[in-house]
Amino acid sequence: MHKSATDEYRLNDKIKLTHRVNYFTSALSIILGIVCYFVLDIKEIIPFLFMGFGVVNFINILSFKSHKNLTITYNVSSVLSLGTALAITLYSGGINSPFIFILALIVFAAYVTTRVYGRIYLYLNLVIVVLLFLESLADYQFTHNVVPEASRNLFAFISVFFTVYILGGVLGKNLMQVHHKLYRSRNEIQQRIEEKETLLKEIHHRVKNNLQTVSSLLSLQSRNITNEKVKNLIKSSQNRVISMAMVHEMLYMREDLSKIEYRSYVKELSEYLIRSVKGAENNVKLDLDIPDIKLRIDTAIPLGLLINEAITNALKYGITDDKEGIIHIALKKADENEYILDIGDNGIGFSEPVDLKNTKTLGLKLINNLARQLNGSISRDTNKKGTNYIVKFKEAGSSEIPVVA
Repeated sequence: MHKSATDEYRLNDKIKLTHRVNYFTSALSIILGIVCYFVLDIKEIIPFLFMGFGVVNFINILSFKSHKNLTITYNVSSVLSLGTALAITLYSGGINSPFIFILALIVFAAYVTTRVYGRIYLYLNLVIVVLLFLESLADYQFTHNVVPEASRNLFAFISVFFTVYILGGVLGKNLMQVHHKLYRSRNEIQQRIEEKETLLKEIHHRVKNNLQTVSSLLSLQSRNITNEKVKNLIKSSQNRVISMAMVHEMLYMREDLSKIEYRSYVKELSEYLIRSVKGAENNVKLDLDIPDIKLRIDTAIPLGLLINEAITNALKYGITDDKEGIIHIALKKADENEYILDIGDNGIGFSEPVDLKNTKTLGLKLINNLARQLNGSISRDTNKKGTNYIVKFKEAGSSEIPVVA
């Protein structure tokens, strides 16, 4: 699965943020180690922990260039920070050490990276704080405060200053920069999406207009033809064009540019065909049983053409003249992406058996080809009066406009 542009921005910004914070804290830790040793006169463990953390964390950041795994870099840095902070806290007063606030900073940094890691380090640090408190209550202390009495206030000031500066001046500042950059990127991406949607709507609108122009040309052409058979062929072609135009019109009129509400489409198409073949005043009733489902354009168009052929045949050969008749269309979902279409009429039906696969009739041949195009099958339902079909098909997965062959 391809990553979205927003995900790429987020990942790149997370890498930059992690590197910037780690570089700065590593450099500052080495400086603090030197200050502790030469200025605060702390000669045991704490200065070496500061400097050791800085050097090892630098190496950890540089190793990212070889393995390219941000999770490894982050977790090594976090575990190293947690271990160093815990050791410095233990050797600078335990539960009373001002350096204990660094533990909260590690939790905050973990939540910035991912919610999962943040939760893990939160619970881990809570356990550490409880253990530090229990250690302070014990009769025997496992560690001792190595900070000289005269330097403790200054060490407390440096510890708190270090924590606040990293939290607000480094981590907070970089986090806000990343947030604003991501916000701008999202706005730019959203603007591009809206522009593409507007363009796509315009394309659907123009396709619909072009198809209607073709329909009008066919209508004009048919007026000069006296041969009734040829005239009917042109009229059938005109109806096929209209059935495709309706799909693009519905996509243009609605918010969702990839799918159409199929019940309203079938209703509009069926009513148009009935008026087109039988006239505005007719005795044909339409019986629809279609749930509120949406189908993709590459499924809607061939299925619409199939329904067009079935209804046209029913109106011409099933429900003859001005007789009363019913056209029923039922569509139901069989499983996740498979549907069953039940379409037919209660007219006179075929006078003899018809092989849909080998028929020479254009309408029936189109119905069979369209069913195959939908990766489905079609069969006659002989249990009902008239001509009835059962079409099983699957919703197409591509976005290409289908071509009837």
